[in-house]
Amino acid sequence: EVQLVESGGGLVQAGGSLRLSCAASGFTFDDYAIGWFRQAPGRVRERVSCISSSDGSTDYADNVKGRFTISRDITKDTVYLQMNTLKPEDTAVYSCAAGRMSGTWYVAVCSRYLEVWGQGTLVTVSS
Repeated sequence: EVQLVESGGGLVQAGGSLRLSCAASGFTFDDYAIGWFRQAPGRVRERVSCISSSDGSTDYADNVKGRFTISRDITKDTVYLQMNTLKPEDTAVYSCAAGRMSGTWYVAVCSRYLEVWGQGTLVTVSS
C-alpha cells in the first residue's frame, strides 16, 4: 500500500519550534517530489514547501521562508519540516503529499501532480 504518515504536531508557544516528519512507504522514494501543505479552519489549503527526494532541491512559500526548513533522509524514506519561530497564524493541519517526478521539475509536481496524501497532523501555536 502506498502511504504517507505525518507525525510531530502538537501545541507550542509562539516563538517555539516543532519538527514534523513524513514517513513514506510502498513506492520508490527517490523518484518522488514531496511537499508540505497546511490548512487552517475556514481557509484553503496552501503549499508550504517542496523537496525533490532525488537531489534535495527545495522550495518555500514566502511566508515561511527563513523560518521553516524542509529536508529528507533517503535511508529512512522520510521528509522533515523543521518549523522555528512559530507564529499563531501557523496554526493549521499540516499534511504531506507526494508525486512521481519521472523527469518532471519537482516544483511542478508539488503544484500539479500530487498522487498520495497523508492524513495530517495538527499544529497549534498559542499566543
